[in-house]
Amino acid sequence: QVQLVESGGGSVQAGGSLRLSCAVSADIYSRNRITWFRQAPGEERDGVAALYTDPDMGDIYYDASVKGRFTISQDNAKTTVYLQMDSLKPEDTAMYYCAAGRGGYWHNAENYRIWGQGTQVTVSS
Repeated sequence: QVQLVESGGGSVQAGGSLRLSCAVSADIYSRNRITWFRQAPGEERDGVAALYTDPDMGDIYYDASVKGRFTISQDNAKTTVYLQMDSLKPEDTAMYYCAAGRGGYWHNAENYRIWGQGTQVTVSS
């Protein structure tokens, strides 16, 4: 059973925008933290943005490198979490993953038990 499916990646020029989608299966959507991670070749997987599907569980979080450029949001009817990426830079090039979890520091990949397959984002200068 596939529980997280990412889509929306592609190739854009610097300054452009993309919107990534993470379709979350209904059985895990509620009361989880959904986080977008990214991983460039040879680098660690880093947290980009996170939200709790039930807002009373916690805040929205952004990594400092994307704050003000990326926006995470949710559509409960579609059980989907989005990552709107604006003012893209070449250093945003990476494979982007969404993950579901509950505890621990949001930025730490070890705190997530369910992962999608990833979608590639490439930003050219």
